[in-house]
Amino acid sequence: MSQGKTKQYSNESLTVIWKPDLCIHAAECVKRLPEVYDPKARPWITPENASAAALKEQINACPSGALTYKMNDGSDASKNNSPMEESTKVQVVVDGPILVHGSLEIENSNGEKVHKTRVTAFCRCGASGDKPYCDGTHNKIDFKG
Repeated sequence: MSQGKTKQYSNESLTVIWKPDLCIHAAECVKRLPEVYDPKARPWITPENASAAALKEQINACPSGALTYKMNDGSDASKNNSPMEESTKVQVVVDGPILVHGSLEIENSNGEKVHKTRVTAFCRCGASGDKPYCDGTHNKIDFKG
């Protein structure tokens, strides 16, 4: 899975980092902070519309890890940038992917090994264009499960 594309949006105290290739379109960002995240606007992220504390809380709730942050003074880093503790948690999202929280080594069908940390979203609907990972297609096809 390509994870090269990255966009950054800054306010006085923090920079929101968005990796669109990781986004599973769970819309937690839009639901939690609609004043910051507006998919129809350009730019679609306006971090100056919320406090650093509110942004940190929302970003740490991003289920895919597509959103992370860095403090502009270097004092803090997003939990999304750090591997989780030793335990692994598996969560089945209603009408969405399987989320695996923790550090993983995934061996693809071609034998390539990929290391993932934090949260990995696996496709459950069968329609993802980035199998075995979720790419948000479940929303487009109205997957129920």
